[in-house]
Amino acid sequence: MEQDFDERKNYMKETLRRFERMLKTDEKEFFDLDAYEQVAEHYLDQGDFEKAIKACDLGLENYPYALELMLSKAQLLANRTQFEPALDLLEKAGLFHPGDSEILFMQGAIYNLMGEYELSLSILEGMLETAEERDDIYYQIGQTYQNWGKYEQAIESYKKSIAGNLNNEHALYELAHCLDLVGQLENHLEFYNSLVDRDPYSHHAWYNLGIAYSKLERFGEAIQAYDYATLVKEDFASAYFNLGNSYMNVEDYESAKFNYHKAIELEGKQPETCCCLGNCYEKLEQYETAISYYREAVKLDSEWDDGWYGLGVCMSELGRWHEAVGFLRKAIQITELNPDYWLALAESEYRLGNVVSSFEAFEKSAEIEPGMPEVWLKWSLVLFDQGNFARACDLLQAAVDEMPEEADLYYRLCVYLIHAGEYREALLNLEIALTLDYDAHVQLFDFFPELEKQKALYRIIEQYRQKS
Repeated sequence: MEQDFDERKNYMKETLRRFERMLKTDEKEFFDLDAYEQVAEHYLDQGDFEKAIKACDLGLENYPYALELMLSKAQLLANRTQFEPALDLLEKAGLFHPGDSEILFMQGAIYNLMGEYELSLSILEGMLETAEERDDIYYQIGQTYQNWGKYEQAIESYKKSIAGNLNNEHALYELAHCLDLVGQLENHLEFYNSLVDRDPYSHHAWYNLGIAYSKLERFGEAIQAYDYATLVKEDFASAYFNLGNSYMNVEDYESAKFNYHKAIELEGKQPETCCCLGNCYEKLEQYETAISYYREAVKLDSEWDDGWYGLGVCMSELGRWHEAVGFLRKAIQITELNPDYWLALAESEYRLGNVVSSFEAFEKSAEIEPGMPEVWLKWSLVLFDQGNFARACDLLQAAVDEMPEEADLYYRLCVYLIHAGEYREALLNLEIALTLDYDAHVQLFDFFPELEKQKALYRIIEQYRQKS
């Protein structure tokens, strides 16, 4: 068996070498149909679409009725959004292979991508009449309804797909996504549990139950479900990765670290997993180790902005502000509209004494996401530290107008108004803050080291507690 595998591997290697040589020299070489199909599939898997199409074209010159080559080329054309040529090729294939289900399926999928939803559904639903295995057809019908914005119909189609094949992981995932979009996920937990009851040894069923719990932020139950998935399938890298994410959400960083390492052990280093491990070590305040994993992430994919951001945050924690600014600007260069990136940059620039650049970054962060209290609190704090109490008050008043239910904004505005000598306004804001979140009042005392002022505030807070 092992010898046969080695022989096939060597044959494929030699076939690819001959094909590459033919492309370079334009010298014709003979390949049988199977070789052309394998070469096209190899390049398709590698993401080298140019060579994949070349293999299809050369193969079709020699074998003009070859269905697999026609389907592969149609898929490649569709991937490039060249839908009309793809459909023309499929129509030609249909003349040579009338009624072939793969041709019909791909036509339905392409019409879906074109936004021709009714036409797509007409083809796919027609296939149901004669198809023996229908789960992929129902899945594609679900995709069409989902792209059309008809989520209820998509949900029903995905359920039918799962009824036919419990291990159709794409249908399971998209079902959870649609249920989440329409706010029905919690109502369908019984459905997900029924899948587990139907087959307790289906790792897909346990995994998707975990996804459902994760989306509902019920992380304890998600952990249990993912854990069962790994018991059923010990090499289930995705389940270990999601376990890591769930443990991060419950702040169990040691368990998260273990599961991320397990995911890497099973599927190798991926940018996302390395980034998550970096974040895990960052939470554990092991910044040098975190930096090593963030560096690994951007080494694997230089466009992985989360990695550059993580490097910037760790450098900030270590007081290496110049390096922090460089990494954060790299993250922003890749993804400009992330308010967290601009906020971190604003803080680092301020630490370097670049006040103008700092304020520009704060302003950009607030512009991208005005409903983010942290931006306004940190921005106003810079003004407060500079003694510019009036401007700090104006800034927070604008934030309060944007987010009138955020107690922290009123508490901080109270602080700034007291320092500005606006005691009546400070008291009014304090009362609103106490109404919104009484327990959060403790943050006030961080700003008043003088015991007498603390006592005065405490008396007001106590009076309000007694009134309420």
